[in-house]
Order: sequence, then C-alpha cells, then structure tokens
Amino acid sequence: MGPLLLGVLGCSLVLSVQAMYSSSDYVVELTPSNFNREVIQSDSLWLVEFYAPWCGHCQSLAPEWKKAATALKGIVKVGAVDADQHKSLGGQYGVRGFPTIKIFGANKNKPEEYQGGRSSQAIVDGAMNSLFSLVKDRLSGKSGGSGYSKQGGGGGGAGDGNKRDVVELTDDNFDKTVLDSDEVWMVEFFAPWCGHCKNLEPEWTAAATAVKGQTKGRVRLGAVDATVHQVISSRYGIRGFPTIKIFRKGEEPEDYQGGRTRGDIIEKAMDLFSDNAPAPELVEILNEDLLKMTCEDSQLCIIAVLPHILDTGAAGRNGYLDVMKKMAEKYKKKQWGWLWTEAGAQMDLEASLGIGGFGYPAMAAINSRKMKFALLRGSFSETGIHEFLRELSVGRGSTATLGGGIMPKIHSVEPWDGKDGELPVEDDYDLSDVDLDDDFGKDEL
Repeated sequence: MGPLLLGVLGCSLVLSVQAMYSSSDYVVELTPSNFNREVIQSDSLWLVEFYAPWCGHCQSLAPEWKKAATALKGIVKVGAVDADQHKSLGGQYGVRGFPTIKIFGANKNKPEEYQGGRSSQAIVDGAMNSLFSLVKDRLSGKSGGSGYSKQGGGGGGAGDGNKRDVVELTDDNFDKTVLDSDEVWMVEFFAPWCGHCKNLEPEWTAAATAVKGQTKGRVRLGAVDATVHQVISSRYGIRGFPTIKIFRKGEEPEDYQGGRTRGDIIEKAMDLFSDNAPAPELVEILNEDLLKMTCEDSQLCIIAVLPHILDTGAAGRNGYLDVMKKMAEKYKKKQWGWLWTEAGAQMDLEASLGIGGFGYPAMAAINSRKMKFALLRGSFSETGIHEFLRELSVGRGSTATLGGGIMPKIHSVEPWDGKDGELPVEDDYDLSDVDLDDDFGKDEL
C-alpha cells in the first residue's frame, strides 16, 4: 500500500530524498545553491532537465538522459533540477510541466526550450546542433561567451536582474514603503565601502528581478545605505554589513540567516511568498475546462461532492464549503487544486471515483498525471480531512485507478446561486372538461 502511493501520489518524504540521478552519472545535480556557479557563469553549453521524482515521463527519460550525458562528457554539460523540491528554480525559468528541457547557450539569461525527441540519440543530436550554432556565432563575433555580467546587476536580463527592481529605501520613505505595506520585504542594510556588500549586489539585484516577477510583487527586495540613513539603521541595531532583515506587516523584523547567492535569496523569498500567499480558490466544477485547469496545474486536486441543495439548504452547504476553505488555507503551501460539485451534477465523475455508494458529502484526492485517486474514509470535518490529507502527504493511505484510466466526462452546469433550493414546480392540469368514468379501473382492483 505504501509503495503504491509513493509512486502515485508521490511527493512523499521518501521520494524527496531519493534523487533520480547519482554521483556515478555524468548528470550534474543542480540546485539554487549551485545553479548560478555551474550554469550561469559557465562558458559551456548546458542541457538542463527540470523534473519531478513522481513524474512518470521523467522516470522514463532518466536512462536516456544518463546515456546522453555519458556521450557528451567533456563536450556539453548535462544537468538536472528536481523542480518539485526546488520550485524557485523551476519558477525562475517558467517551468510548468515535467520533464522540461532547456538549453543554456551563448546568452545564459535566455535559455531555449528543447523541442526534440526524448531518446539519447535525439538529445545528443540536439545538443550538437546547438553547440555548432554557438561556435559559429562566436566565430562571426556575435557572441563572446556566457553573457553574464560578473561585476554588476544592471543589465535588466533575467539572469542579471534590473537595478530598478531593488527599491532604494531611506529614513524618509522606509515606514510608508515597508512597514505600512501588505507585501513581505527583504531589506539589505549596506555600506558602500563594504567588500561583502559589493559581492552581494549582483546577487541581490538578480534575485529582486526574479522574485518580483514570480510573486507578482507580493515579496519585494530593498536596500538601505546605512552610512547615510542612520536613523533607520539605528532603529534596527545594524552593526555589520551587509545585514538582511525580513519585514512582515505587524510583526517584528526577522534576521535572514541564509546563503548569499541569488538562488538562496530567491528560495527564501518563495518560502515567504507561500507563507503569505492567499489560500487557493475553491472552484465549483461548472465545465471540463475548469476541472482541467485546476487539476493539471496541481500535483493533487481535492474534489468534494456535496449533498443536493434540497438536502442541506444554503446554510448547510456553506458549512461544508467553510470546512474546505479552512483546509485549503492549512495546506496552501502544497499548491493543490480545490473543487466541489453537487451530488448528481457530475455522475460520470462520481462513477469513476466510486463515490455514490458512500453517501454525501464525499471527498477524493486525484493525481491527474497518474490517473489515481484516494477517498476520504473519515468524517467530512476539519479533523477528518486533515488526517486524510496528512496521510497522503507522508506517503500513506490507499489509492485506486480512476475509472477507465482517464479523466471522466464533465458536464456543463449552471453555478450555484447561493440560495436555498426550490422544488420543481409541477404543471397544473385543468380536468374540468374531462368526463371521468366511475367504473374506470374497477376490473383491475
């Protein structure tokens, strides 16, 4: 039971520590800590696979990726990113599905998407074509190397960042910009003469650009020249440089203790974003597109089938929805999808999950990539649902294959209007003109 779920509803604790590639392969394991050093600052051509351990296509690709890496040893660098574990790196390069392969060539700030076949031969052919183009461009003078500015961060590219994305903070604007803001802030206190500050500047700039885009401005990076703005620096007891502090509205500032590479900074910022992010939207299943959009972008989608409105009324239904919203908030870091439908509205879905026989309300967690699901066996309550989802999170619980191994047909329905249900109005028939025979049916009695 346990191993089945690990392979199916996977991102378990066990899977997360079992890397798909080992040190005996020629595939370089890339993380936020080493990506900048290994790839961005390299003059080599890189092929990088972004994968998830639970992804079946990634598991199929792994032996071919290893073969290609062996064949390309010393010619082209081949790497792999566990983008399920390192979401900041996947997000930085717009990875939305697995596996995604990117080619980091002359301009490391703008990698190309690899669109070729998934066999080792096709991968090698694609790498050699890109290598030939890179060398040809260098020969013609179009490209001088990696395109990475090791001295600064003002280029505005995706890798270097744009200095304007680091907000200049002063004694005058700090309170209004940072403390009164609903956003989360990471603030660097620096001194112009400080060598460590100069080393941090390009990393801070690149991270500021990436974080601004990935969090849609909900996490911001700022900088204070502590030698000029001494009021604010004294307030927070700044003694050494650079000092980085994290500010959340209404809370005491927190010292940042992480690494100083852009990868480290981005990873922390994304953690802050997920902590501060709103809970995922609870979506009523009104059509097939809504289900696909919610489930395909999530490792799991949690679907509730609630009793018919005539059985609960609006108050009862809202009670069930409130429980789901609280659980969506509790598990928001998982970035799962959350949906609901009314009993009888999506009979094909109920049949594929085998829900009808268990009564309502019912709940299932679906892995649409594996076409597997698990059913809530406990109570439809905060306690029962929490236990159900916690079990899935740590790789326990029983699963089954979705009926037919495909997503069921979804019918288009009208959204719930938020009101109590009404019984259908029966047509009134005028029987005044009908001559009824007193003996009608007498023989059948």
